[in-house]
Amino acid sequence: MRQASLTTYPAVLAGKRGRGFATVLGMGTVAPVRPPSEKKQTDGPGSGGAGGNPVSVIVLNDNHNTFEGVAAALADYIPGVDYVKGMALATRIHKSGQATVWRGDFERAELYWEQLKGRGLTMAPLN
Repeated sequence: MRQASLTTYPAVLAGKRGRGFATVLGMGTVAPVRPPSEKKQTDGPGSGGAGGNPVSVIVLNDNHNTFEGVAAALADYIPGVDYVKGMALATRIHKSGQATVWRGDFERAELYWEQLKGRGLTMAPLN
């Protein structure tokens, strides 16, 4: 004999209205299951991870990257940056010698730093 397994379906598929999921307990019995509640995280995005201090990803001016290349790299890897915003950041990098292109938790900062470095941008150490 085959044992009934628990399967989770969106509530709409289980005949329920609204948000959430329902667990089908075999043979048509449906028990509502609430999605886990959102908990505040102390080490979430923008918190900087351990210690709670956000980390800055800073691109430095150099003599080997073009404005277009910097803008394209920023648009490819930094959330919320398109080519036009990338060009504005490239101009700021050129005029100021550097610009913070993203600020937030350490793990994502490290990822963006590595990606930009891999595209040939000159990067300041994460801080």
